[in-house]
Amino acid sequence: MQKLLITAAITSLMIGCSTSPTGRSQLMLVSPQSAIASSETAYLSTVTELDSNKQLITDSAWVKRIQTITGRLVTEAVAMHPETKDWKWSVAIINDPNTLNAWCMAGGRMAIYSGIVTQLDLTDDEIAQIMGHEISHALANHTAERMSRAMVMSAGLSAAAAVTENNQTALSGAALAAKFALELPNSRTAESEADRIGIELATRAGYKPDAAVSLWQKMQKAGGGSQPEFMSTHPSPSNRAKTLGELGDKMLKLNPTLKPAAIYPIEIVTKA
Repeated sequence: MQKLLITAAITSLMIGCSTSPTGRSQLMLVSPQSAIASSETAYLSTVTELDSNKQLITDSAWVKRIQTITGRLVTEAVAMHPETKDWKWSVAIINDPNTLNAWCMAGGRMAIYSGIVTQLDLTDDEIAQIMGHEISHALANHTAERMSRAMVMSAGLSAAAAVTENNQTALSGAALAAKFALELPNSRTAESEADRIGIELATRAGYKPDAAVSLWQKMQKAGGGSQPEFMSTHPSPSNRAKTLGELGDKMLKLNPTLKPAAIYPIEIVTKA
């Protein structure tokens, strides 16, 4: 295990540092490009499993709603980060009424569970805050950061980091890391970044910034004595809603009339 950790440390030095959209220095074992490639493999595996279990929602009302909201967010994401225009932006709408969750992998591959929409009775503005937050994790390369943590935490995945990205073993290990990384909580710093970027994306796309506050109020109430899955992988400081509320007025200045953005042609995944 010691050898593996040393290898991971050396690899991280070879890859070097990158900088998040908020200016934070990020030291990674996995490059953003590798994270995108590995996430594609992991995403296709996940979608295939969902399709076999008949969990991909194809209902036209669901598809239109999620496609419209997320498409507007992606338009603004691409405007802010032109390098993402070639990402394979897509969303799987998962039929799981008991799960309150959503996520976005590196490269713009997303998922939202029906439970988070129906149980919390979310408005379009609140859905925009969720998806904007998740897109922001991808924009800030948080997937690569979590993959790096996953590789260090698992001996097998650490070994995969030591071989070249061209090797099939490395691809397999990295894809597993990408999938495992979804279950790891982000740091509070990463969450704050995603909150800040996400509320800006949503406002620029034409959605009310104060919906970020009502969303987290609903999320906390839904927890009751336990924590919804979304909050278990998205740690929420007690002042989160307050911080987002303070950002609202600043965000509204970016789009005072909340003019809706154009709808980017994202794919809604309806089959593997």
